[in-house]
Amino acid sequence: MTLAERTWSIAELATEYDVTLRTIRFYEDRGLLTPERRGTVRVYHPRDRVRLGLILRGKRLGFSLDEIATIVDMYDAEPGEEGQLVYLLDQITRRRADLEQRRRDIDETLADLTEVELRCQADLESLRAKKSKR
Repeated sequence: MTLAERTWSIAELATEYDVTLRTIRFYEDRGLLTPERRGTVRVYHPRDRVRLGLILRGKRLGFSLDEIATIVDMYDAEPGEEGQLVYLLDQITRRRADLEQRRRDIDETLADLTEVELRCQADLESLRAKKSKR
């Protein structure tokens, strides 16, 4: 059986990607995955498997589900793969800028905490020194 002919159950995909069945169903409800239905059984094709991998990678990178949907849906529609890549590069640039700003904010907050901590330690030492002189 070739990869193009292979199918997966929801349980197999959940195990492979270490996600819950509920997660996969949620992505299906959002229209991100479209498994074939055979009665009450969901049958996932290679396209669904690839899309699930892309969805999970997008989530790890901090993209919203709407952004992920736009990216994966562009592959199958106009402007196609080129448009998808241009859009993705733009989203990566935006995400990187956001993360770099957050890093600056965290660094500033850590510096502020260090300053306050040092002042508190100095004040505490001063108070203890006064108490010990009594």
